[in-house]
Amino acid sequence: MARMHSRRKGKASSRKPIKYGQSPWTLFYDPEEIKKEIIKLKKSGISQSVIGAILRDQYGIPSTREFFGKKLGAILKEEKINDDIPEDLQNLMRKAIRLRKHLNLHKKDLHNKRALQLTESKIKRLVKYYKREKVLPEDWKYEPEKMKYISWL
Repeated sequence: MARMHSRRKGKASSRKPIKYGQSPWTLFYDPEEIKKEIIKLKKSGISQSVIGAILRDQYGIPSTREFFGKKLGAILKEEKINDDIPEDLQNLMRKAIRLRKHLNLHKKDLHNKRALQLTESKIKRLVKYYKREKVLPEDWKYEPEKMKYISWL
C-alpha cells in the first residue's frame, strides 16, 4: 500500500510480535491496583499514549490488552473518563494550530502551507471516520478559528 501524501510505496512499518498469554513478570501485579493507577493518571490529565508508556516503562506491562484482556481505551470508557475527542484527532488539531500560528508570522512559507493542507485533509478524513463510527456526534465540525480557544490545545 502506498503512502497517502507521497510518491513512494512506503510499505515498511513496525509491528508488535505475536504473543500468546501473559508475560511472567506481570503476574506479580494486581489488576485492580494497576487499574486504579491508570484512572489516577488519566484524572491528572495524562493522555492515553503516555499512560501506556508509563505502564510499559515503570511497571513492565508491555500491553494492556495482554494484561487486562482489553485495550486501555476500553478500560477508560468503562470508568467513563475517556476524552470527548480521540487523541489522534487532538494531536492533528494541535499540529494544525501550530502551523497556522507559524504561517501568520511567515506568510511566504510554502512548505508549511502545504503541510497545513495535508494536516487538515487528515483531520477531515479522521472526522468523517469518527462520525461514521459514532465516536463524534454527527453535528461536530472542525473549525480552525474556534479550535485555537479550546483549553486542551
